[in-house]
Amino acid sequence: MPRPQREVVFVDGVRTPFGKAKGQYAETRADDLVIKAIRELMRRNPSLPPERVDEVAIAATTQIGDQGLTLGRTAALLAGLPQSVPGYSIDRMCAGAMTAVTSTASGIAFGAYDVAIAGGVEHMGRHPMGEGVDPNPRILSERIVNPDALVMGKTAENLHDRYPTITRQRVDAYAVRSQQKTKAAYDAGKIQPDLVPVATRSAEAGWGLATLDEPMRPETTLESLAGLKTPFRSHGNVTAGNAAGINDGATAALLADEETARELGLPVKMRLVTYSFVGVEPEVMGAGPIPATEKALRLAGLSIDDIQAFEVNEAFAVQVLAFLEHFGIADDDERVNPYGGAIAMGHPLASSGVRLMNQLARQFEERPEVRYGLTTMCIGIGMGGTVIWENPHWNGTTSESTGDDK
Repeated sequence: MPRPQREVVFVDGVRTPFGKAKGQYAETRADDLVIKAIRELMRRNPSLPPERVDEVAIAATTQIGDQGLTLGRTAALLAGLPQSVPGYSIDRMCAGAMTAVTSTASGIAFGAYDVAIAGGVEHMGRHPMGEGVDPNPRILSERIVNPDALVMGKTAENLHDRYPTITRQRVDAYAVRSQQKTKAAYDAGKIQPDLVPVATRSAEAGWGLATLDEPMRPETTLESLAGLKTPFRSHGNVTAGNAAGINDGATAALLADEETARELGLPVKMRLVTYSFVGVEPEVMGAGPIPATEKALRLAGLSIDDIQAFEVNEAFAVQVLAFLEHFGIADDDERVNPYGGAIAMGHPLASSGVRLMNQLARQFEERPEVRYGLTTMCIGIGMGGTVIWENPHWNGTTSESTGDDK
C-alpha cells in the first residue's frame, strides 16, 4: 500500500571553521574534523536519543586515506553513536554534502528513516583533488570532454567566454564584496553560531584552537586584486582573489521528518521543498546552477520571483555572476549571500553544501517575510545542484520585492 510523502525538515547544521590547505589543519585528520561536527550536532540537540539516528551519510571528493573507508560509518562509530546506526560515503565533488542531504532526505520522505545526519569533509591540504585517481583515457582520446573540463579554473575562464559582459572588473568587485560581507557577518556574530571550535596541533606552534575561517582577507581591495596573475589563461579573468581557495573543513546537518522533530522537541529551521541535479557541458562547469535551478523551480511550481533568499556557492565569482545575470538579478542584490561566501570563507569541496544551508537557515530566521529560498552550486565534471527550501518562520505576509503570495 503506498505511503504518503512526509515533510522533511532541516533541524540543525554545524561546521568546523574552514582552513587553508597546509594551514591550521595541516596535522589534523580529515575524519577527526567530521567527527567533531557530528559530536557537536548531538551535543546541541540533547533531546535526540542517539539511537534514533537512522543513517549517517558523509561526503568526500577524494575518498582516500583518512577520507576513505566508508566514512559515514566509521565517523558515526568514532563520534560515539550506537553500533546500530549505519553509515555510508558519497562523492559528487563540490556537491557532496548537498547530495548527502538530498539522499537522506529522500529516505525520510519515503519513510525509510525518521532522523539522519548528512554532511561532508574535504582535507585538500592532505588530499589534493584528483589524488590517486586514474581517469579512463578514452574520456579525452574520444573527445567525450575537452581537456579543460579537468581543470576547474579553465572551466571558469570558458564561462567568461560565454558571458563576455562579465568582465575582470565585475568579478573582482564581487570578490571584494564577498570579503566585506563575511567580515561584517563575523562582526555581527552571524557566523559564529554555526562553528564548532577545533583543537589543532603543529610541531612549530604547539596546541591551538581554530575558531575562525582562515582564508578570510578582509583587507582585500580592487587595487590589490587587479595586480594578481591569471594562472589559467594569459590575460584571463580568473585569479586567486576572485575564486575560492584550496581549503580544509567539515560540515554536518541533522534532518528529520517534521512529525518526528516535533515529537522529540527538535527545532525546525527549514522545510525541504524539492531539489534538482542537472548535467551541463563539463567545459563550462560553472553554468550548472542555472539549469538545476530552472528544473527545481519547475518541480516546485515556483518562479525565480518567488525566491527571496539565495545562498550561491562562490567556487568562482564568474559562476555566481553568470547565475545572477541569467535570472536578471543584480550583482549586489542584498538577497544573495548576505553573509559572504566561499571566496572569503573557503570551499572545502564536499563539505560546502551544508554551509550554504546553515546560512540560508539564518536568513530565514532573520527574514520572516521570506517564504522560499534556495541553495545552489556548480559541480565538477559539468553539473549543477539546487535545493529549494521553505521558511517555517514565514509570517504569511508578502515580501516587498515580490508581487504575489504563494
